[in-house]
Amino acid sequence: MPPISLASGYGNFAVPPAALAAAHDALAAAARQHLPLAVAPAAGLPALREALAARYRRRGATRVTAAQVLVTGGAKAALAALLAELLTPGDDVLLPTPNWFGFHDLVARAGGVVRPLPLAAEAGYALRPETLRAALTPATRLLLLSNPNNPTGRVVSRAEWAALLAVTRDFPRLWVLSDEIYEGICFGPDAVSTLLAFPDPHGRHVAVSGFSKSLALAGWGVGCAVAPPDLATAVEVRLFGTAGPVPVPNQLAALAATESAETIGAALCAQLRPTRQALLAGLAALPGQPAVAAPEGTYYVFADFTRLLDPALPAAAASAALVSRLAAAGVEVVDGATCGAPGFARLSYAVAAEALQVALQIIGEVVRESFPAEARSG
Repeated sequence: MPPISLASGYGNFAVPPAALAAAHDALAAAARQHLPLAVAPAAGLPALREALAARYRRRGATRVTAAQVLVTGGAKAALAALLAELLTPGDDVLLPTPNWFGFHDLVARAGGVVRPLPLAAEAGYALRPETLRAALTPATRLLLLSNPNNPTGRVVSRAEWAALLAVTRDFPRLWVLSDEIYEGICFGPDAVSTLLAFPDPHGRHVAVSGFSKSLALAGWGVGCAVAPPDLATAVEVRLFGTAGPVPVPNQLAALAATESAETIGAALCAQLRPTRQALLAGLAALPGQPAVAAPEGTYYVFADFTRLLDPALPAAAASAALVSRLAAAGVEVVDGATCGAPGFARLSYAVAAEALQVALQIIGEVVRESFPAEARSG
């Protein structure tokens, strides 16, 4: 039997019917009229850019205009284009960790140097203003955040954003980039706050998002960036020179999803709640398991398995060995060492309930091999 994957970054979500219908209609019209598909402008269809800008305005970013919105071939493409414009060789990029492993390669390809800022699990991975201030230097070019955070699921509250941005405004050369691709998957009492809803005195706040997570369009290759006007113009020129525009049917599907974003997000959260609860309960029942805080966002739990690490190995090697051990037993997970936290594992609950139960049984067997006394007494 192939391993059960709790490692995928994509959920088991059905494509929203309105998105499918929009793409189908565009393809059907081209077939009916015997015409080629239209080609969108490099920055995206005007209707989609305006719809995205309008959604940001509804979320409190009242000054965002369509001219600041760029439609890209996925969120990674948005990040790559932005970083290429923002960074010069050797630029310092502050990355609070744990964080998405892909940032490291993207920053390196743009010439930057990631400087991790480790955050503590026991403190709920909170980034304190005083910690941020101590880590920033006049040479720091970029503060890179994900909100909700991948892999921890932590959500930065409005109050936390305000406190952090009170620090960053004292560094006028500093860019702040928020990857908000999971913003629609939130289980807390409040919606996820976008960075763009806060004052930006130096014109240096940038947000990136996409349609593969919160809007169930995995595989459609649509992302977006929202940047201050001058940066948006520079990125648009870069996109024109380096990449083809996102196909029109895909953009029309994204437009339909944007217009129904709140409904789609609510449906995804309703779908995820049972498996979220099952994963949290399954982990809590494991021998020796530290308390697992219920993450407010994403469809991941970042579980602490440091008690299972081989003390004879360096932390990263021991973490990789543990992940290999789980894979050999039949469950694939994301190694927390790749996110800056050896011994932790990112587990997705955007999977079928039956598969998750089998995966939890296998994880339990691996854990109990390390805790035979607890297993006998339990």
